[in-house]
Amino acid sequence: MSQHDGFLSLKNLQKQFGDVKAVNNISVDIDKGELISFIGPSGCGKTTLLRIIGGFQEHDSGSITLDNEKIDHLSPENRSTGMVFQNYALFPHMTVYQNIEYGLKIQKLQKSERKKRIEEVLSQVQLEGYGDRKPSELSGGQQQRVAIARCLVLHPKVLLLDEPLSNLDAKLRMTMREEIRRLKEELDLTIIFVTHDQEEALSISDRMIVLNDGNIQQLDKPDLVYTKPQNEFVANFVGQANIITGSVNTSDGSTYFHAGEITFNVQDADPSEDAMAVIRPEQIALNTDGPIRGEITKIVYNGSFTRYFVKIDEFEVMVDTVNTAYSLRYQKGDRVGIEFPDTPHFIKKSKKEPEKLSV
Repeated sequence: MSQHDGFLSLKNLQKQFGDVKAVNNISVDIDKGELISFIGPSGCGKTTLLRIIGGFQEHDSGSITLDNEKIDHLSPENRSTGMVFQNYALFPHMTVYQNIEYGLKIQKLQKSERKKRIEEVLSQVQLEGYGDRKPSELSGGQQQRVAIARCLVLHPKVLLLDEPLSNLDAKLRMTMREEIRRLKEELDLTIIFVTHDQEEALSISDRMIVLNDGNIQQLDKPDLVYTKPQNEFVANFVGQANIITGSVNTSDGSTYFHAGEITFNVQDADPSEDAMAVIRPEQIALNTDGPIRGEITKIVYNGSFTRYFVKIDEFEVMVDTVNTAYSLRYQKGDRVGIEFPDTPHFIKKSKKEPEKLSV
């Protein structure tokens, strides 16, 4: 049994809409207590995959096993999964208490047990004293907590979150990320979190699945998705990247990557193939006397950091520098030295590749 085998298992799932393969032969094993994010652009298949797991969308083939039980044939309410939709789907005419109670009534639990569970879950989502309010009397963050509470009160084995933070402002999104992580840790929840926000996925996940065109592009821990993307799509979609295409050759027993003035020593590369160096903007340093010179063509101030666009011959690279009281600030048109990392990450050149550089 592998490290990620045994709790929620997706095997060879497929779903096609006409000629479009929304989910293309996807197999994933998810641990109990793991928070895993599905991330990708619109139409990549992430929400379709989530809805298949929850039973809201039928799949064409494949299987879903939860806690050693096949759940493919079960209706959503019988799968031991809880779904929080993007718009929360709260009943506007019901109070918070009644919204949370609704599923328990369907399960025909006794009134005393319902009350006990509701009070417990209101405490877990930090909404004690809000039971008599209507959804219209709550903030967006509070409504989201009610939607989560309505799922948690049913004691699901897996919590499914479909872009639950997309309707919140930036500061509240950060707060709710922390709340979701807190609930995960305190309750040992297994959570699948769908988002198109790369920063959100990086900050909240134990592992990430990057999807495109119904296919898994990479499944890994957030830091490895960012620092060691497996292909050009992942490098460009998760964060910002300078992707430099060059040639690889061997000289004096060592392998080198060359792109104009830029040269790197390569540890693991096939000298017979072209390669692509993936360099994040914060991995490049600007100074007054670096070994490579370039001209600043554009400056974007981002509060905590400044992004410089620097032209080196036919290349233009992004460079991020942290803003401190002692930071040296450059101006458009300045000639600056550029210092690249000694060991950038390399990926194989894709078939549809710009001739020199994409940012």
